[in-house]
Amino acid sequence: MNGPEAAAPHLLAERRGRIFLLTLNRPAARNAISPEMACRLSDAYETFAEDDELRVMVLVGAGDKAFCSGGDLALTLPLLTGAREPEDDWDRRVLDDPSVMNRSALRHHALDKPIIAAINGPCLAGGMETMLATDIRIASETAVFGLPEAKRGLIPFAGSLVRLPRQVPQAMAMEILLTGDFIDARRAYDMGLINRVVPQDEVLATALDMAGRIAANGPVAVQAIKRTVRLASGASLSEGFAHEDEAKATVMASEDAREGPRAFMEKRPARFVGR
Repeated sequence: MNGPEAAAPHLLAERRGRIFLLTLNRPAARNAISPEMACRLSDAYETFAEDDELRVMVLVGAGDKAFCSGGDLALTLPLLTGAREPEDDWDRRVLDDPSVMNRSALRHHALDKPIIAAINGPCLAGGMETMLATDIRIASETAVFGLPEAKRGLIPFAGSLVRLPRQVPQAMAMEILLTGDFIDARRAYDMGLINRVVPQDEVLATALDMAGRIAANGPVAVQAIKRTVRLASGASLSEGFAHEDEAKATVMASEDAREGPRAFMEKRPARFVGR
């Protein structure tokens, strides 16, 4: 690709206090996932997981045309099907290290820290699969959602076949997957796929505000909540309660669990330390 985008990183990472803001940065390509973006996402998730100072992630797309249009049909998909030979180090890393694509889609690499998607436009194919790996979704009124892979003779392979039927009723999931048709933000909200629908110019601010409120909470508790909900999904009640008991033991033994009630009684903000 020629022009400014050729030199710009395909993913921008910015620390805003305890919030990690990731921007899918290919606006001219509707933020399609390139091999470079997949590699950078994989690395960014690892950084987020390992940095105790970072408590919440927000994902957004650059520009105002799309959140993410999916895997790049000229770069990523041909590389994965063998129709295109690797041309640079990003391509070779994707082919040589299977963990890159899995981690970039948070498959087999679960994060205990919360992720919020700020969906500022169309969220399609791999973009929707990326969204399905997040915990909270704030969408623009202009957003549309879809998994059109079947229309192209392809298959969603970044988690949708497993995640979508767990997040919406199965009949709705099958309609989305089998027809490949798009749904608008209002229908996505009505089926519980997204949390809020807001004007386009309020998407990121709304997501960052929510991220800030979560980041102010006790990180031991927040991560235990997310981890337990994930582990209990699909488990029997007894198995789920066992995970809950384990989380309770971890959280109640933490310094944060003593600090929170003490701060409430003293009518001051809690000073959580994450342990």
